[in-house]
Amino acid sequence: MLGQGKLLGQTLLHVKGLTVRNGGQALVRDVSFDVVSGGALALVGESGAGKSTTALALLGLIDGADVQGRAVWSPDGTAPVDLLALRGAALRARRGRDIAMVFQDAASALNPAHTVQRHLTEGLILHRGLSRRAARIAALDLLDLVQVPEAARRLQQFPHELSGGLRQRVMIATALTGQPRLLVADEPTTALDAPLRAGILDLLDQLRRDTGLALMVITHDMRAVSRLECKVVEMAQGRVLSGGQAVRPPLPADLNAAPALASVRDAAPLLQLCDIGLRYPKGRNARQGVVALRDVSLCIARGETLALVGASGSGKSSLARAVSGLEPRATGQVLLQGRDILQMRGATLRGARAKIQMVFQDPAGSFDPRRTLGVQVADVLRNYGRPAGAAIVADLLEQVHLPPEIMARYPHQVSGGQCQRVAIARALALNPQVILADEAISALDQAVQSEVLQLLVELQTRLGVGVMLITHDLDVARQISHRLAVMQDGQIVEQGRTADVLARPRHAHTRALIAASALGHASKSARDDGRPLRRVSRQSITSPTV
Repeated sequence: MLGQGKLLGQTLLHVKGLTVRNGGQALVRDVSFDVVSGGALALVGESGAGKSTTALALLGLIDGADVQGRAVWSPDGTAPVDLLALRGAALRARRGRDIAMVFQDAASALNPAHTVQRHLTEGLILHRGLSRRAARIAALDLLDLVQVPEAARRLQQFPHELSGGLRQRVMIATALTGQPRLLVADEPTTALDAPLRAGILDLLDQLRRDTGLALMVITHDMRAVSRLECKVVEMAQGRVLSGGQAVRPPLPADLNAAPALASVRDAAPLLQLCDIGLRYPKGRNARQGVVALRDVSLCIARGETLALVGASGSGKSSLARAVSGLEPRATGQVLLQGRDILQMRGATLRGARAKIQMVFQDPAGSFDPRRTLGVQVADVLRNYGRPAGAAIVADLLEQVHLPPEIMARYPHQVSGGQCQRVAIARALALNPQVILADEAISALDQAVQSEVLQLLVELQTRLGVGVMLITHDLDVARQISHRLAVMQDGQIVEQGRTADVLARPRHAHTRALIAASALGHASKSARDDGRPLRRVSRQSITSPTV
């Protein structure tokens, strides 16, 4: 039984000299660290440092890689087992039950053909031997544990019907189905807004303290690390730079050191949204279902950035799909230089889409896993009859601070941050007038975030491009946006100049978002609805009431 005092603090996983090579390239070199029962370890570093590769190698999830070193697993003083020496069924028996992983890209990790209920009950039946009825009850408990609203309704939904934040919370619940002794969380709060980030981090920390669950967090966000009292191991270029004691690292550097915003050249709207509505039908009756957008009206001028903020599931991504013409069920008007995109069809709509480019929230899911990244960036140019040589693609990648050799890699061969930068390069290929950036920097470390923000400012200065920046990070909105719009339940509840809205918020939801934005200073046990997190016991995640 976890949580017994004498078991806590003992070495659970001892990693020594871990080295990973793939295709002749050393991805991780001589990495060593320990994870103890009931303890927390943070692997931190910039995008591409080797953090995720380290975790995947421990679970044998890198196909074709040459993995050397030792990863000794010895819970509760049992006979030690070297995870790197396990193969086949012996290794699969450890995954999910002893060690579970929350993957960085929940959309790719979840099966698009399975409902949330099947994702959860499959693990509960396999690992715990529960009946289907008991597994469904346990699934509801897990969704409640990770703060998924309307849990019973969510069980019947598919991953594509959930917001990015909800998908990530379902991913965490799925990882808990096997009662793991070690939870590896790879960027577990990337797609979450500030209140939910705080709630999920508190939840993981509370699980660790109350049940003896060991936690290994992989992140580039020092604000997330500062919320967890944990040992910090810093990585760069595949190597460990330091291994510290239990600390609370400082928050990131001064957030006021932002790129100088370009002035708005023309007050006339480049893009104007008028009373946009959207209802996702349920079954055959289009009049029933979920209302995603209600009478949304906004405008963006040339050279202006509008930050669209709001809690996860508030309708931000749905609005971006409506603006880009990807959501045919949208109503109202989307006027690009006075022409309504929602009324366009065929070649006319295709031409308008060249002027409005989108950086999707899930970059890995927007790329074909069977084709190289360079070919997929070039495809955008070829589709519009424009030159698409290697030098042109390399120049686009250079604009987002990536080396030309990235062109030859496949999406799974780059880090999450690198993949997101390639997605930005692809959006720039056609010299658009409007860029819809849906959480475009959420997977990037602080240094690269600053570079990409500077890049967007440079684009505005040079091209007069308008930007709709969808984000849950008010610090980012403060740095780069001229105006700010706040969404709640599919409606715009407040908008205005960014400085004015943040200094003098009028709506209660805006005030709540601002209060929660300083994650490192947010109150422990705070959650998005203001109620404290309930206490977590081992029984609450293992013994459902039948």
